[in-house]
Amino acid sequence: MRAIALVALAVVIVLAVLYVSQRSLIYFPGSTSPGAELLPAEAEAVELHTADGLRLSGWFLPADGQPNGSGADPTPGPAVLICNGNAGDRSHRLPLAEALAERGYGVLLFDYRGYAGNTGRPSEEGLRADARAAVDALAARPEVDPERIAYFGESLGAAVAGGLATERPPAALVLRSPPSSLADVGRHHYPFLPIVDALLFDRYPLAEQLGMVRVPLLVLVTERDEIVPAALSRRVFDAAAEPKRYVPLVASHHNDPALLAGEEMLAVVTSFLDEWLAE
Repeated sequence: MRAIALVALAVVIVLAVLYVSQRSLIYFPGSTSPGAELLPAEAEAVELHTADGLRLSGWFLPADGQPNGSGADPTPGPAVLICNGNAGDRSHRLPLAEALAERGYGVLLFDYRGYAGNTGRPSEEGLRADARAAVDALAARPEVDPERIAYFGESLGAAVAGGLATERPPAALVLRSPPSSLADVGRHHYPFLPIVDALLFDRYPLAEQLGMVRVPLLVLVTERDEIVPAALSRRVFDAAAEPKRYVPLVASHHNDPALLAGEEMLAVVTSFLDEWLAE
């Protein structure tokens, strides 16, 4: 009986620690802001302002051949808002942004609160507010047609982009390695915690949210994803309405460079964006 009591006490202690520290286990923000020397010559550093008073750093890359806001009377064109994954900062998504800009899309990269030297602490509600500020800033740019903005979200950023789409529907939505929900990911990685749902502050119920969204959807996965299993991304796809496409890519793991700016991925994404963001 005493042994059972000790085991039960140990379980309670573990659960308490996980409950209190869960956001440090979910979010992995880097503390250093990427240097301006990384910014391409044609790009522009921007500052985003959230509704709760935070200032976030970002970069805007105009489409090739399109002058940025300092140019004379730019013609509004299509654009992509990139919602980062869980780790790193906007500089790690720069190859993707440059590739999309080369293909005719303006691109906004930004870092969430608590990431890359930004103030604030990350949370589901906070990251949604950050994405909201980002899309508002992108839509207000003279180079951008606000009716032709797509969201690109990777991993955690897919959940952020999908949540944003429920209130600000994009012209198209690209989700790379999207989790069906944070609880589903937690159950996959911590099967010994049957009450993981009850512990979570942040839930990111992406599959449920996409049932409320009617926008063209592209879901990109690797069948060997060790962080967000493809089966969970498939739930996201199945919950969404048509038109939609599900594309398994050749990649060896969740953070494979092929899933960032690989030629296969870029070909699929560009074809999809060209279809839905054309005039």
